[in-house]
Amino acid sequence: MGDASRDGPHEPDPSASAAVRARLAADRADTVARAAALSRDFDGIVAANALVAVDDEHDPEGGTTAFERAHVAALMAQAREHLAELDEALRRLEQGRYGRCEVCGGAIPPERLEVRPAATTCVRCARSTTPRRPPHPV
Repeated sequence: MGDASRDGPHEPDPSASAAVRARLAADRADTVARAAALSRDFDGIVAANALVAVDDEHDPEGGTTAFERAHVAALMAQAREHLAELDEALRRLEQGRYGRCEVCGGAIPPERLEVRPAATTCVRCARSTTPRRPPHPV
């Protein structure tokens, strides 16, 4: 006899939903705090450079400054993307779709959701949709 709670449509457990919501909310709060700190870092880098005439091409520190600015900007973009993923996970939770693979419709293992709470695919589908690198030429 199949377990409908694992493989088919089911009513969400209110206590499990509350725990997931709390975990997503905590992750979101941490990400918002990280994004705010990165934004302050970025503003500090820009402000420090505004006080000095920087010539990245000839200034030995120019390359480092440009790298720092680009690095912080990339981290800010990652934080914004993660916030969007968490917001979408919260929407799926409200709609009763959280924990279901968007590709095959199967259950996403709890262990995967523990590590990646905003996951939208099961491990099998994630592996099959991940772009593979071409083999190195011989």
